[in-house]
Amino acid sequence: MEWTTYGAFMLFVSVIILIPGPDVAVAVKNALVGGRRQGVAAVVGIGIASLMQSTAAVTGLSVLITTAEPVFLTVKWVGAAYLCFLAAQAWRSAWRGRYPDVVTNEEVRPAVAVGLRQGFLCNITNPKILAFNLAVFPQFLGTHPTPLTATVYAVSLPALGSLYLLVLVVGVDRARVVFSKISVRRAMDTITGATLLGFGARLATE
Repeated sequence: MEWTTYGAFMLFVSVIILIPGPDVAVAVKNALVGGRRQGVAAVVGIGIASLMQSTAAVTGLSVLITTAEPVFLTVKWVGAAYLCFLAAQAWRSAWRGRYPDVVTNEEVRPAVAVGLRQGFLCNITNPKILAFNLAVFPQFLGTHPTPLTATVYAVSLPALGSLYLLVLVVGVDRARVVFSKISVRRAMDTITGATLLGFGARLATE
C-alpha cells in the first residue's frame, strides 16, 4: 500500500465528487420529499450501488460490461429512462402542488424504501460511473495490486461520496422550514426535474 499514491487518489476523488451529478439530484430530491430519513436512505442506496461498481472496476468486471456493447447500451438506456422518469415525477409534484406537512415531519410510511430504490437505481444504471472507475482505478492501483489495497480503494470512493451526500441531505433537512412553503417546493421540484431530465438526455446522447 503506497500511502502517497493513495493520498493523491483521495485528493482527486474529493474534487470529482464536488461536481454535481444525478446522485446529488436524487439525494436532494428525496431529502426534500421525505426529510432526513428518506434522504439518508437514498444516500445508502447510492452508496451500495457505488460500492458494487467500484468493486467491479477493481476486479475487472467493468471491462466485460463496457466492452460488451449490447450490455453497455442496455444499461445506458435504462439509466437514461430512469432519470427521465424521476424528472417526470418531480414535475408532476410541482404541477399538483400537494405536499405533506414538512414542518411536522409528516412522511409516507414507505419513504425509506423509496429512497433506497431511487438511490440504488440511479447509481447502478449509470454506465458513465463504470467507465470512470475503469479509467481511474488502474492509474492508482497499478497492474498487480494486493487484495487489501484493492479493497481499500474500492471502499474509499463510495465512502467519500456518501459522506458528501450525507452533508447535503442534512443541510437540506435543516432548511425544511424554508422548503415548507409551497411556492418554494414547487420551484425546487421544477428545477430538480429539469436537472434530472438534463442528465438523462446527456446520458442518452453521449
